[in-house]
Amino acid sequence: MTQAQSHIEILNRMEGLMATLTLAEQVEMDKGLFEETPLWVPLPGPQTVAYNSPADILFYGGSAGGGKSDLLLGLACNEHDTSIIYRRQTTQLIALQSRLLDEIVKSRKNWNGQDDILRLPGHKIEFGSCNNTGDEQKYQGRPHSLKAFDEITHFLESQFRFLVGWMRSTVVGQRQRVVAAGNPPTTDEGRWVIQYWAPWLDDKHPNPALPGELRWFTTIEGKDIECKDGTPIVVDGDLVQPMSRTFIPSSVKDNPFLLRTGYASTLQALPEPLRSQMLLGDFKAGVQDSAWQVMPTAWVEAAMDRWTPDGRKDRPMDSVGVDVARGGTDYTVVAPRHGCWYAKVEKIEGKQTPNGSTAAGFVVAHLRDRAVVHVDALGIGGETIGHLESAGLQVDAVVGYDTKLVEGQHDKATHKLKFRNRRAMIHWRFRESLDPVTGDNIALPPDPELKSDLCSTQWKLTPGGILCEEKAEIKKRIGRSPDKGDAVIYAGIVTPKRGSIPGAKNVTQAEEWDPFSE
Repeated sequence: MTQAQSHIEILNRMEGLMATLTLAEQVEMDKGLFEETPLWVPLPGPQTVAYNSPADILFYGGSAGGGKSDLLLGLACNEHDTSIIYRRQTTQLIALQSRLLDEIVKSRKNWNGQDDILRLPGHKIEFGSCNNTGDEQKYQGRPHSLKAFDEITHFLESQFRFLVGWMRSTVVGQRQRVVAAGNPPTTDEGRWVIQYWAPWLDDKHPNPALPGELRWFTTIEGKDIECKDGTPIVVDGDLVQPMSRTFIPSSVKDNPFLLRTGYASTLQALPEPLRSQMLLGDFKAGVQDSAWQVMPTAWVEAAMDRWTPDGRKDRPMDSVGVDVARGGTDYTVVAPRHGCWYAKVEKIEGKQTPNGSTAAGFVVAHLRDRAVVHVDALGIGGETIGHLESAGLQVDAVVGYDTKLVEGQHDKATHKLKFRNRRAMIHWRFRESLDPVTGDNIALPPDPELKSDLCSTQWKLTPGGILCEEKAEIKKRIGRSPDKGDAVIYAGIVTPKRGSIPGAKNVTQAEEWDPFSE
């Protein structure tokens, strides 16, 4: 007999006993049952496995009907002193609250509808929402031992990362954890979930994990680093404790209550790709790009599929893209290109490039074959450009808001769309190079973070032409700076090599150069 079946049998026996007691005895018995008997019992199978999982950060779900929301409510009722359960939209909380109050607790006596808080003996359960970007800030400083997210793919990555940072408890011995529940993403907004739990959900991950298997990660300067185990590591002289993650899939087949209702047949009748997402929990099915996404995900993936480690062969380095950071959580990134083949990007923490001199040194260390250096000219980039030019290197200062260089330029598909500024033009030109029909057959190194960066930029059509989203807006939306993507896009700029470098031989004349010629 499973633990869940045992609890159910006990409850059935107690129900029969209650009918034989006086009112006073029933009150006393009710009090004892409330204190000793859990309000909610997990179903046998994946729900029980998830309930008992030791993971610090758990993702439970996949297909619809697997008892995802109930798991969050049950953990809050039984296991944690202070819990908060989030939905992206406030209106979506009503069904969760009704399930908790009317079906699990079966009372609204201790419910504060104004604050969305239920108080039970030893447990405080709060509900929250993040309707708009920035709403997560209102929960700053609000500690909870359980941070629960219902329909996790509806949240922005930046919202999730901010909220889990306030997970803690003042109660000695109280376990602290994050539990996310949800189905596969149906829009680009939720695609980050696949990357966050990549060992379980990304079929191209080099070291896949089994369902329920623990993997440890730590976040350093805003970036996830996988660790060997849960042993603390030293970061900048401080001990940092890695946190474990796992994914446990669920299915409507694991929920006998819904099976009896014919819910599985309803899911079976859904059109594709929704059927595969909701019935099978297929994370590869039907994720739709935003209509305003500059780089289609399928095009980026195709470019990464073409990449081989020896794709460079004997081709010289033609171009280098550089995105410079000064301190903070951003990285200084160097992206070399050899014709149509892009090398793996090199990066260093921004705190290690505090000035133009150190940033230039990092660039030079990865420069070969008199490659043209394309550098973001804003901020510390301008200082870096000065040091590189002083060394006799050919440098293109990329000024995103420049409008002169785009005069007379149009998109290649229609020859009608203009560009508002150079940032829009270089992003669009890179998109055109990715085009599977008319593009340049480029090969990009397989890198989940690079893929995410390249697919993060949105665009819109203005009276002045195509306008791409500014980096600051992207950072606000996804919670980090798209450093790798920007560097690779800069590397894609076509600039003929010219002139000589001090000390170089036989390089005195300007070169006529086609970067995509064989």
